[in-house]
Amino acid sequence: MIIVIQCTDQVGLVASITKIMAREQLNIVSMREHVDQAQNRFFMRLEVSHGGDAELLEKKLRDILPANPIVHINPLPQKRVLVMVTKEYHCLADILIRNYYGTLGATVMAVIGNHTVLEDICKRFDMPFYAVSHENISKPEFEEKISTIIDQYDPDYIVLAKFMRILSPALVEKFPMRIINIHHSFLPAFIGANPYKKAFERGVKLIGATAHLVSNELDEGPIIAQQIISVNHSYTVADMVKAGKEIETAVLATALKLVFEDRVFVFKNKTVVFD
Repeated sequence: MIIVIQCTDQVGLVASITKIMAREQLNIVSMREHVDQAQNRFFMRLEVSHGGDAELLEKKLRDILPANPIVHINPLPQKRVLVMVTKEYHCLADILIRNYYGTLGATVMAVIGNHTVLEDICKRFDMPFYAVSHENISKPEFEEKISTIIDQYDPDYIVLAKFMRILSPALVEKFPMRIINIHHSFLPAFIGANPYKKAFERGVKLIGATAHLVSNELDEGPIIAQQIISVNHSYTVADMVKAGKEIETAVLATALKLVFEDRVFVFKNKTVVFD
């Protein structure tokens, strides 16, 4: 059982929470806590070895916490996930392989693509694939079709595995802090198409990737994970693109693991990550 708590900080919170765990005969296997002093905000993640009455436990925790706490108790941590893609295969392929071998930490229910390029790889893994073209229709029509499919599966999270369409505020608001995106970390220096070519021409020495939760501010949602690698003058554009895909795949995998294990806390536009 995973227990996550976020609330206003005050003296004695750790003692009060652990006392309840002891009274309920819940053995604490892992405990992480952090206080953001600037925001006077308390964050805690508990992993306990035995399950109990989650609803009753949540009530008891709320009774001893400051006003308006966020408390989530998740006896069954396996999440339901829907993936959205365009044409690039690297992130999707990694997700499908992990899902197939049961190491993703979640269950992929289906894949939605605005092109059919990646339909074949989904078939190889017996994964439902829905092709929803954005061409020759309005954005509201396009997103209505997507929403209809999403609603069928009721996912806990949506993963944008190199989905190259900007989601509207209306769609984002349906899944607040439940949409995960991955992109290169050249932004805002090399915006638009062919960022690796632009980076190559500029002679950059670092390639990075950022995984974040989607908000209504384009590519400015709370950051989950980032990573960089060094490159040099010997790298061609193709070398940089290959390196970029590898780091995007790795960073997205890290971010998904953290989210699916309930290790990511969001407050305002910032995360606390117990990695």
